[in-house]
Amino acid sequence: MKKLYLRKKYLEKVKPFIGKDLIKVLTGQRRVGKTILLKQIIAFIEQEDRKANTIYINKEHNNFKQIRNNDDLFQFIRLHLSGDKNNYVFIDEIQEIDEFEIALRQLLDEGVDLYCTGSNAKMLSGDLGTHLSGRYIEFHINSLSFVEFLEIHKLENNNESLNKYIRYGGLPYLSYLPFDDEIIYGYLKSIYNTIILKDIVGRYNIRDIDFLERLVECLIDNLGNNLSSKKISDFLKAQRISLSVNTVMNYMKFLTNSFFINKVQRLDIIGKKRFEINDKYFFSDLGLKHAIIPYSGDQIAGIFENLVFNQLIYEDYQVYIGKHQDREINFVAQKGNETKYIQVAYLLPDEKVREREFGNLLKIEDNYEKIVVSADGFAENFKGIKHVHINKFLTTSNY
Repeated sequence: MKKLYLRKKYLEKVKPFIGKDLIKVLTGQRRVGKTILLKQIIAFIEQEDRKANTIYINKEHNNFKQIRNNDDLFQFIRLHLSGDKNNYVFIDEIQEIDEFEIALRQLLDEGVDLYCTGSNAKMLSGDLGTHLSGRYIEFHINSLSFVEFLEIHKLENNNESLNKYIRYGGLPYLSYLPFDDEIIYGYLKSIYNTIILKDIVGRYNIRDIDFLERLVECLIDNLGNNLSSKKISDFLKAQRISLSVNTVMNYMKFLTNSFFINKVQRLDIIGKKRFEINDKYFFSDLGLKHAIIPYSGDQIAGIFENLVFNQLIYEDYQVYIGKHQDREINFVAQKGNETKYIQVAYLLPDEKVREREFGNLLKIEDNYEKIVVSADGFAENFKGIKHVHINKFLTTSNY
């Protein structure tokens, strides 16, 4: 068995909060490595604190099936607490426990150091946000970045490796599997089914599973495109489906809550106004997308946008689709006082395309960093705008 891959970035983020009276919440799509990270935090704590009493609960294991609600959780933990040691509690997939937030609040008040993982965003906005506002801190865990993918698979940074990353995605368990379409997509399809059936259908009592899966296919078809209410309405008519647009938007919210897709709003660069229409949706893991509909070069432009978006999220940027007058900027990335404008293209084959991609950025009259990302073999800067090869963008924070 291979050694567990250390997600250094996330461990370093959590370290300053160990021992603090805040609930540490690791969120993210299923199988992105939350459980592994939780175990690495346990190992670090036990190494640093020889008097640590660690209690681990994994709601995906039958050993803990008797813990169904907050009272079960509280009684189980109280039974295992130590009076002469520092108590650390780790709960995996905590959203499977009814009213868990009630037990967490009481345990926090009793000085227990709490860590939990969850695969549903509603857990924060609803369950935790309502009852434990200001008493938790979230760490969102993403699929492997391209750098992590290269490290875990021991690959060189080249186009062949990038193609593998695009085709198979960044779920950590893939390091145990050969690069074989049948094997990898079989595994990824099982993850997709778990997300759909357990995190969405089961949690929200959805009856029309067939439509939900067709909606996912619609999102794949529109990767990199704005998705307006009209497009959704047209999709419904084409499918001869008599669901309201609001119902469809709820389904999309459920997909977003499961971290399967990410919704990206549009931002007016001049007025800083956020629009509530024509959002874009990107997949948290491209491998899962390709397990549903096989990889096709026809979607390479949208796939490149998805790659760049995921990298920006991994680097902790808040990301928007930019609107500047009548032009669209693929991404406006913000972090603190830092802002970047980014255009993404597969290739820049002629002056017309170059003028479009660089020209959109040249029209923005401020001094923030402006970047064009593509797969061109020779990336040449243009009038102060950086032109960065996609491999370099995905592997270098300082382009």
